[in-house]
Amino acid sequence: MNHSAENTSGQLHQTDLALAAYDRQRLAGSRAQTVLADALANAPEAAWLECAQALILRNDAEATAAVLEAALEHFPASSEVRLALAGIMFQQGADARAESLLRSVLDDDPDHLAATFQLARLLKGQGRMHAVATVVRAGFHRERHDPELVIRGVELLDDCGRKREAAALCEHEIAAGSGDPRLHAYAGMLLTQLGQFELARTRQEYVLDHGLAGLEWQVPLGLTGLQRYADGNHPDFARLRQYLTLTDLSESARASLLFGLGKAHDDIGDYAQAADYLRQANTIVHAATRWPRKQWRRSIEARISRILPAEQLAAPTDWTPVFIIGLPRSGTTLLADRLARHPDVCQRGELPWLPVLAEQVVTGNGEYRDRLQQAAATYAAQLRQDNSSAHWMLDKQPHNFMHVDLILSLFPNARFLYCKRHARDNALSLWTQSFQAGAQDFAYDFTDIGAAIQGSRRLMKHWLTRYPDAIRTIGYEHLVSDPTSVLSVLMDWLGLPAHDLLSSDADNSAIISTASLWQARQPINTRSLRRWENYAAHVPELLQFPDN
Repeated sequence: MNHSAENTSGQLHQTDLALAAYDRQRLAGSRAQTVLADALANAPEAAWLECAQALILRNDAEATAAVLEAALEHFPASSEVRLALAGIMFQQGADARAESLLRSVLDDDPDHLAATFQLARLLKGQGRMHAVATVVRAGFHRERHDPELVIRGVELLDDCGRKREAAALCEHEIAAGSGDPRLHAYAGMLLTQLGQFELARTRQEYVLDHGLAGLEWQVPLGLTGLQRYADGNHPDFARLRQYLTLTDLSESARASLLFGLGKAHDDIGDYAQAADYLRQANTIVHAATRWPRKQWRRSIEARISRILPAEQLAAPTDWTPVFIIGLPRSGTTLLADRLARHPDVCQRGELPWLPVLAEQVVTGNGEYRDRLQQAAATYAAQLRQDNSSAHWMLDKQPHNFMHVDLILSLFPNARFLYCKRHARDNALSLWTQSFQAGAQDFAYDFTDIGAAIQGSRRLMKHWLTRYPDAIRTIGYEHLVSDPTSVLSVLMDWLGLPAHDLLSSDADNSAIISTASLWQARQPINTRSLRRWENYAAHVPELLQFPDN
């Protein structure tokens, strides 16, 4: 047996002996954790870690922590011991200790990416997204890194809403010579959301020039969102049609191409061809995505009949949460983008937290007020984060209209801006978009769209009756026809100081991640009013909706 095998065997033997002694003492009911430390006192670091791993597999967190604390006394410079102990501390809610351990590892070794990711995840859970970006940026300071690790870093930053930093990490690796198409694709998506359309096109075209994987990543659809086409001679038209001739496309890739072609033909006013492509695309997606229409209707009725306990937390005095709600494609992105140009407003995009927190509050265990306080603290941390002193904090998740009653229990000073659009235009706009899987699964079938519109309007009528002082309705048609007066009235209602939100010199650097990422950056116009009339002859299903 070689020395390595002998050492491994010896470590396992010491671990087994220590665990056996621990089990005997635990059965005796005394000194169980102390026995572990005593049995491993002269063991190498690997044996301590092996013992800790065995205890983790037993779900014995208390003993694991004790072993690792003792191991740290023996091996204070060990990165692996500190990393393992930080993980246990995090699980036990000792975030400060976990953060201190992880930062000590990174102080000794700035290139320790395992510690970088673990610390970043801890900070993310606390809503400290600026700190996440700082940590990840420091971890990837060298010229080149393993693409898999870079993508993990990019995804983490993206999940935290730090899209500029995520794009910068992609660009850093590309500038250093990375030819990985995944990085170029991710860069293209992020740059599009940042409004850097020319560079985004460069990245997306690179992906398409280096294989067919980009078709499965919906890169061609991304290309069509970078501009409004002036005529059918643009090379994107021929390129997308050529891709459609491929026989080995997945159904999702084919649908993505069809949505892209539908959008391109809509731009040039070829509505018959646009409708044909869009019908094919929606048929494909609808066949693979069944929206639970009955469950939706039940959930609406349940919200209307639900009466939460009368408990209400104190309103925060130094900030105001503002929620932009309504169905997607009803003007939510446009309104959010314009309000976010105010220096006292900070927009956080579409936060996913309220459905999760609502479930915990409504069905959780323990005192109801305690559940409310925990939910309020968690949501406030994710909304306010650590990089803004703005007084008005904006969440534009449209489906937060499902939780108006709970939100007002958490934050009695919350304000809701309810975006409403004429049903036929709203239905058509939904039907023409390719959404992220699972996001708006009702949007591919007009019967489902009708149910979604009807249900949302029914619930909002209920909320407007119960909470008239907390909700302001904004008609899309009024917003685009007379934005000056609409925005002025809203600023006054919210208590915002007067500010020009329409000037061409206004800050237009907001991150837009929705399907409106190109349109919302253009001057406000009335081009989409009564847009449904262009499609009435080709999509007669639109006539089933009320013309209001």
